[in-house]
Amino acid sequence: MTRPVPDSRPSRRTVLAAAAGAALAATTAKAASAAPRAKAAARLVDNHTWTTHADWRSGTGKGTRAVAGARPGVTLAHAVGTMTYKDPHLNRTAEWEYAQWTSPVHRLSVPATEVIASWNARTPAGTWIQVELRGTYSDGSPTPWYVMGRWTAGDDKDVDIRRTSVDDQSDGRSSIWTDTFSIDDAASGLRLVSYSLRLTLLRAPGSKAAPTVWRLGAMGSDVPDRFTVPASTPGLAKELTVPRYSQNIHSGQYPEYDNGGEAWCSPTSSQMIIEYWGRKPTAAQLAWVDPAYADPQVCHAARFTYDYQYEGCGNWPFNAAYAATYKDMQGVVTRLSSLTDLETLIAAGIPAITSQSFLKEELTGAGYGTAGHLMTVIGFTADGDVIANDPASPSDPAVRRVYKRAEWETIWLRTKRRNASGKVVSGTGGVCYLYFPAHPSAGQRKALAAVGVR
Repeated sequence: MTRPVPDSRPSRRTVLAAAAGAALAATTAKAASAAPRAKAAARLVDNHTWTTHADWRSGTGKGTRAVAGARPGVTLAHAVGTMTYKDPHLNRTAEWEYAQWTSPVHRLSVPATEVIASWNARTPAGTWIQVELRGTYSDGSPTPWYVMGRWTAGDDKDVDIRRTSVDDQSDGRSSIWTDTFSIDDAASGLRLVSYSLRLTLLRAPGSKAAPTVWRLGAMGSDVPDRFTVPASTPGLAKELTVPRYSQNIHSGQYPEYDNGGEAWCSPTSSQMIIEYWGRKPTAAQLAWVDPAYADPQVCHAARFTYDYQYEGCGNWPFNAAYAATYKDMQGVVTRLSSLTDLETLIAAGIPAITSQSFLKEELTGAGYGTAGHLMTVIGFTADGDVIANDPASPSDPAVRRVYKRAEWETIWLRTKRRNASGKVVSGTGGVCYLYFPAHPSAGQRKALAAVGVR
């Protein structure tokens, strides 16, 4: 989701989500609401991640090496061949040395209608990675290898590719919608029951530079169709001190990145949390930004999350990967089950970026409607209402908002809604980004584990 656009004019991601909307028809809303919330959460979402030295050694490597130490990973040790890649965004064909690592098969605890991969990596100039997914359907047949993203942290056109999602991938039973694997007809009962992830690590021939991946995983989910969700009971009054940045003050700036700042809700939210954790771009990294612009780091975040195929800054895994380019940071895309999960995170000092869509009248105090928008949840009032840093604000000081708990929980967790013209369209079903240190505290590890993230 990239912008607080008028609800009558759907964002690009909403169009994609609507096309894949049947993937959310997993079980009935009645069945979901009848089960205890904790059990429902366990049934609806499966997170699996490879992060430890043992994890990296468990996969099958060709030319890769598992890296030990404080931050284990997998890196390109020696090339096993070369591949030709025609960059569609630079119209340039080049040869690249590569190595590959393939994960063991992960059997989903939740046979899934959707899967979203995410990764954290270091990609020095002239290197990049490709992340692919291949799964097995519930009838035993395999999917093709699907490209989930081609990622590099840099964008020097002389040495780097353009980071990109890949369109037009389908086998007639499932499809890739920008960053999301989706079963085409979930009502048929077809599900994805297992998957492997494949990393291809690439560099210019003869180079000594090598990409390193520290975190690789995917979130599979089977969220039921629902227009409403059961209300959760308030359980925390706490507010985190998170920087406040407005996307709207960047309106018209750098239109080559998704038409400018009015579309930058995702990178603006990402930058707020990155700086909450004490990280920020250096002066040298920001030297390209017009010195007349306030908050140049927001411009920087937009540039370095931009997906050249999607033509936007709202690619979910690309935002998580961008966060992890900062020292000792991790980023992951997941789904949560309720505001109780967010309270668990806030209590441990972990803010979250959430994705939602709504009509103007559905969220009191917002002052706008949107077909897709990202906000940063930073706390809860004594009454249990949500305190959010909403980047769709006229100024930085105006970013802090308080939204009614029941309204906010519904617009975030529902998978179906009616837009301004009365048409049934999709919602995101609890999608959020979580950014946290590479070495979280014991309390933070416990909170992350409680919401299914390690």
